[in-house]
Amino acid sequence: MTGRIVYVMGPSGAGKDTLLEFARPRLSGSRVVFAHRYITRPADAGGENHVQLSHEEFALRAECGLFALQWSSHGLRYGIGIEIEAWMARGFSVVVNGSRGYLARAAERYPGLKAVHIDARAEVLAARLAARGRETIEEVRARLARKVPLALPAHLDLELTEIDNSGALEQAGYALVDTLSAA
Repeated sequence: MTGRIVYVMGPSGAGKDTLLEFARPRLSGSRVVFAHRYITRPADAGGENHVQLSHEEFALRAECGLFALQWSSHGLRYGIGIEIEAWMARGFSVVVNGSRGYLARAAERYPGLKAVHIDARAEVLAARLAARGRETIEEVRARLARKVPLALPAHLDLELTEIDNSGALEQAGYALVDTLSAA
């Protein structure tokens, strides 16, 4: 039995972490597991629960092939450990909090990958980014100004689910739970 990757992505402020936190206890005991990310961001910087690595430790792990997926964004490095392959080999669907810019490479490595794009209206994104307090108002505006629409790679046949997280948490949360359950 082989599992698959469910690749969750979306712009900063779309609420990916919140929706993943909503889904996790509701899928507890199922064949859906959530991969943690290794990030070169301090653990106390807010946001998702992740494994903090220094830039040097991240580089060493990458050099040794300990990441199944890895990318850089906004001056940080992100990795998903190779343990996800053992989980899939045992028939688990593995939920990955990924990057839109890395989708094509992830889908090429894991055929059958299911993509989930979470988004929200621009004013909702702006409010959430400002509330996080990680960036100045000018940085938030610049981030929103460079927002690039999701472009699926034409050469890949991807299954895509879109979830609008502009409204009530429960609405988008249960949409994600249903999507992950079906994976």
